[in-house]
Amino acid sequence: MTLLVRICYHCRPKLSRGHMLMLAVTDNLNIASNIALLTPEQLKAELPLAGSALAAVQQARQTIFSILDRKDPRLFIVVGPCSIHDVDAAMDYAARLKQLSEQVKDTLYLVMRVYFEKPRTSIGWKGLINDPYLDDSFKIEDGLRKGRKLLLDIVETGLPTSTEALDPISPQYLQDIIAWSAIGARTTESQTHREMSSGLSSAIGFKNGTDGGLMVAVNAMQSVSNPHRFLGINEQGQVSVVTTKGNPYAHVVLRGGSNGPNYDTVHVTQCEKALRDGGVSTNIMIDCSHANSSKDPDVQPLVLKDITHQILEGNKSIIGVMLESNINAGNQSIPKDLSQLKYGVSVTDACMDWNTTEKAILEMAEKLRPVLATR
Repeated sequence: MTLLVRICYHCRPKLSRGHMLMLAVTDNLNIASNIALLTPEQLKAELPLAGSALAAVQQARQTIFSILDRKDPRLFIVVGPCSIHDVDAAMDYAARLKQLSEQVKDTLYLVMRVYFEKPRTSIGWKGLINDPYLDDSFKIEDGLRKGRKLLLDIVETGLPTSTEALDPISPQYLQDIIAWSAIGARTTESQTHREMSSGLSSAIGFKNGTDGGLMVAVNAMQSVSNPHRFLGINEQGQVSVVTTKGNPYAHVVLRGGSNGPNYDTVHVTQCEKALRDGGVSTNIMIDCSHANSSKDPDVQPLVLKDITHQILEGNKSIIGVMLESNINAGNQSIPKDLSQLKYGVSVTDACMDWNTTEKAILEMAEKLRPVLATR
């Protein structure tokens, strides 16, 4: 055990170097290394958001704001891989989604899910930013570059992007390209994430707790709408006191919980009441995956049909849905030989394939087209 002792300045020369070292070693005992990253300002200068891409992000955010404000009658759908591990496959998926978005744009507004950070229950691959080469090399600076480059490539096609805001530092590097953000079930209760979200420039969806409870999300929405002050970093990478204005576009995301799904009419009605009682927005988004599908991707289209039916029956609170989808179905473990990775298959949660995704979205658009216009 190390003792902390206040040493008189005049007495210090009398202490041997060994004594001084023993007294000094109280910090960073479990830190193996501490390597400075490039700053947000440097990364943005290297990979700038400008021109048509900048205009696309501004328009996408405004569209989602208008949907949440009920000025735009469409639903928005956040759809895409559980996580991004292959940027080429991600661009392939983006091209398909962009084409589909043109077919349904009068009814549904499609936003690509581009998730780079994965919260782990215990251990596992933590996402493209943390480990971009899937080999435990953890070259985070490369991950930030790959992630930002991919986001820019996607928005330059005119397709909006979304992500989960997990690490409180990374938004300074990437958030300017994001149209919609999520706070996951494990972090909705976190003060750090609520404070961070109060300063995000995009709309933000708070998922209900892993137990299915709604109050953590209601409390989060109350918190995020208010200004906060907290420690963060600025564009130059310096630790700073961040003062936020509050985010007016927070809403709840129902994703089910340990007690089962919560997308049905009864749970949606209970959610509406909890939101009203909490004095927050009654906008509801439903995640068709996670506990709402018992993590079975084949169930997601059935959940989507139930949501469609609720809207046809007169529901006014559901403003969006989320789907986990990839080029090919299922998931896979990360092999030691990365050449053995299957193309377009998730390395985290299992996803439904592209054909199933396309069919489910086209069916929803067809059924809701005559209804949403007068909703």
